This record gives sequence, C-alpha cells and structure tokens, in this order.
Amino acid sequence: MKKLKVTAVSYLNTKPLLYGLVKSGLSEELDLQLDIPSVCASKLASGEADFGLIPVAAIPELATPHIISDYCIGTVGEVKTVCIFSEVLLEQVTELYLDFHSRTSVELAKILLENYWQCSPTLLPTTAGFEDKISGTTAALIIGDRAMDHLGKHQFTYDLGEAWLAHTRLPFVFAAWVSNRPMPPDFIEKFNAAMQLGIESIPQLMLILPQQHPGFDLEKYFTENISYQLDANKRKALRLFLQQLPNARMPVFEAENLVEG
Repeated sequence: MKKLKVTAVSYLNTKPLLYGLVKSGLSEELDLQLDIPSVCASKLASGEADFGLIPVAAIPELATPHIISDYCIGTVGEVKTVCIFSEVLLEQVTELYLDFHSRTSVELAKILLENYWQCSPTLLPTTAGFEDKISGTTAALIIGDRAMDHLGKHQFTYDLGEAWLAHTRLPFVFAAWVSNRPMPPDFIEKFNAAMQLGIESIPQLMLILPQQHPGFDLEKYFTENISYQLDANKRKALRLFLQQLPNARMPVFEAENLVEG
C-alpha cells in the first residue's frame, strides 16, 4: 500500500503527537518528514505532502483546505515559545525582526501590534542569526525551540499567546493537521486515536527525551503551555484569526468532533 506523505513541524511541542504516531503503529502507514513550519506549508501547497501539521496562516493558500484532526498545536494563554524579546518597553521599540520560520506567528504579531499593543515599529524580514540583533530599541519575534534559549535573557518578554488571550479572551491555534482533500473517516479515527495516545504518553516521553534546554520545564510546557485539543473555543479562535488575514479562507473540518452544524 502506498504510504501517505506527511510533513510536520519539527519543534519540541510536536513530540507528543509524533510519539503517538509511532507508539500506535500508524507511522508505518506514513512517509513522515519533519520541517520548519514555513517548509511544511509550502510542501502541502505544492502537493509534495498529502497532509501536514502546518501553521494555520497558510490555510488560505490552499485551494481546498481540510482540517482532519481533533488535535493541534495551541495554547490557552502563555505559550512560552512565541515571544517578542526586547531590551526596552514595546512602545519604545523602533525596529522588530520577524522570525522567518512561521507566518502564523508573524501575522499574529502584526494583529496584536495594531489592535492590542497599538504600536507600529518598523517590521524587518529575517534570515538565520537575526536573534543576535536584539539591542537598544531593536527587538525580535522568536518562535519555537530557539525561543527557549532567550527566556530570561532580555529585559522584556512579550508572550503572544498570553497577549492574544488578553485581547480576545480566546485560546490560539498555531498549527493544525491539514490536507488538500477529504480523508477517509476510518483513517481520521485512527489518526485521532494516535494523537490522544501520544498526549496520554507524555510521562513516558519525558523519560526518553534529552534535556536540550537546561532550566526549561519541558513537562510543564507539554501539559500547561501547549494545549493539544482542537475544541470549540479553539475553532472559534481559529476562525477569528483567519478572518483577519488579507486572503481569508475558512477550512472544512473533517474530524467527527469538528463537524459544523
């Protein structure tokens, strides 16, 4: 049987979901590649992948986006790994580097800068090494595992998950499992079961993961900062976010618990 081609975000926050795929045996049916978020999005858009865990800001770029799982990479408040780091108050920042790894975090930062923080620094594109340019009134949005290394190192840290909750009173969805076409219901059922198994297995996963970021509480991150269930409030938040993008498009929810009424 031909394996489904899958692309998934390579950050630590995906490890419980990927562990569920392996532990359930479903990974044997998949050709899984791990990439940074922006590459995941481009692979799905180009047809290189059948489905993927992609940044949700890429959903409008797909002709027929389908969310195929009840699980996601989300947060209800402080997320820890999507932050603006600065040496001055945000209203004093004149230049802000925007992490090139994910458009979702970039678009979220733009929305919050305009509507929540109400400030307008010059937004700068980035390449590798931009994190070292935080100085004076120049700040940076850093996401993913690299953000862990910057926590506590700068005078000010602005957590985008926390700010979005304060602004909207809603959680946030950073990445979701998305395909370009409907998936068979029996596969969706098996996939959701694998995701749930991975989340339930976080205590076991902690025993085998190396400690890559000393001082960072990874178990708390998995169980408190990251929220994996794509529940009704996260669906509402996802719609609100997508509606504010220039090329707004809503996905079809394929998973059983996500069928729209």
